[in-house]
Amino acid sequence: MVNVFRLRQGVAVPLNASTLQLHCDAVDVPSYDRSALTPAIVHIGVGNFHRAHQAVYFDDLARLGISSQWGITGVNLRSRRTSDLLSDQDGLYTVVQRDGDRDTARIVGSIRHCHYAAEERETVLAALTDERTAIVSMTITANGYHTDDDLGAAGSHGSAWAYLTEALKRRRRNGSAPFTVLSCDNIPDNGGATRTALVSFAARRDESLAQWIDRNVQFPSGMVDRITPKTGDEERKLVLDRYGIADQAPVMTEQFSQWILEDAFGNGRPPLEEVGVEFVTDVAGHKLVKARLLNGTHCALGYLGTLAGYRRADEAMGDPVIYGYVEQLMREEIAPLLPAVPGLDIDDYCTTVLERLTNPRISDQLSRLAARGSVKMPTYFLPSLAEAVRSGRPHTLLMTGLAAWIRYLRGYDLGGSPLHIEDPQAELLTALATMSRRNPGPLLQHELFGDLRLMPDVASGLSALIRSIETRGVATTLRRHLRGDYRELVQR
Repeated sequence: MVNVFRLRQGVAVPLNASTLQLHCDAVDVPSYDRSALTPAIVHIGVGNFHRAHQAVYFDDLARLGISSQWGITGVNLRSRRTSDLLSDQDGLYTVVQRDGDRDTARIVGSIRHCHYAAEERETVLAALTDERTAIVSMTITANGYHTDDDLGAAGSHGSAWAYLTEALKRRRRNGSAPFTVLSCDNIPDNGGATRTALVSFAARRDESLAQWIDRNVQFPSGMVDRITPKTGDEERKLVLDRYGIADQAPVMTEQFSQWILEDAFGNGRPPLEEVGVEFVTDVAGHKLVKARLLNGTHCALGYLGTLAGYRRADEAMGDPVIYGYVEQLMREEIAPLLPAVPGLDIDDYCTTVLERLTNPRISDQLSRLAARGSVKMPTYFLPSLAEAVRSGRPHTLLMTGLAAWIRYLRGYDLGGSPLHIEDPQAELLTALATMSRRNPGPLLQHELFGDLRLMPDVASGLSALIRSIETRGVATTLRRHLRGDYRELVQR
């Protein structure tokens, strides 16, 4: 009756622990006792992706009665706003899964507390040193793996490595078992990268501590995947209008979700295999397939779609020519370069990627796909091109994706309107890309291009493709290099 009254009166109900049951008629709410959750996980970087991905899996464990031993304490190093919003809502927030012609919504309750480290340093360290904390997981983006020495600086936010080092120092001193450090970032060999960053940071403080960490702390690798766009006023309004929830921190995401983990935990691990997580002995093959087929394709789509005048991935994929390009790029130029992975059908994976990219219910902005190209392209896209060139395999579509990035870096679209280049090396790359008009030579000398700098005919081929994009446009350029049946591909 409360919900009916609220909707009739048009009064939105805020989201917090005291109002949780008022929302049970509109959305799925946690049916478990949140106060009984053991705070066994500290997660650093409580952004949209964590809340749409890892936190949902742990919420499932509790909802299904599998385990209440894996509650989350959230920590943000940079974003006070997110911490404040979640604290005001007692860690609760709405996740809306958008797929096909329907949405499903749920309130997630696995995050018990969320702290802003800059103002709650000792509270954060207390959570990290709590003997019940078995896992410290992280989503700190690729840039967060550059260590800096900042713990204890007056007014400093502190890095993840600084907090982990201090916490492990205290646990070692107290005789407590170390926690597992679990990277949930989309970087190659994230387990190895996390070990290297933490051990090297600790070594600058205490060599014996660094050696202890290297010997005793587990760093499992993993692969995560779920499209999660930014949340804005439109998304908050959708949750308010449709479900009557005045949620200041909702998350929109797709139905698809994937988490593959190396089974290499210390100090216990959650039974996540019971809620859809796949544990394997080697994550590398799965990560390579995702990096090349999904992330690499994202790069090409971001640049070509933007230059073609589109703003969203689903809009661009609605163009039969771009759809045909994306499908043929994956199936004919990237997939043949990939090794066989046990239990993974690469052709089915390509089909799933196409379905996800064409989903109009979860609009991924091309600007997000195009951002940070100096980090993404050498990691996800250029290795496929270099391998194809070396092995003499077809690579025209890969070259076209690179040509689009180079043209995009000039900072204006094909109509002359300015583009915002979001990249840590934006100024340098734009200067190099514009130095010699359609000649990519100056830019190709940048170290991020690796062996491609020395490969014959790459520069001339790129120059011709850039000229074609500028004079003929994206669609005509792509048509020239696609098989004639690309329209049939769209209809399959």
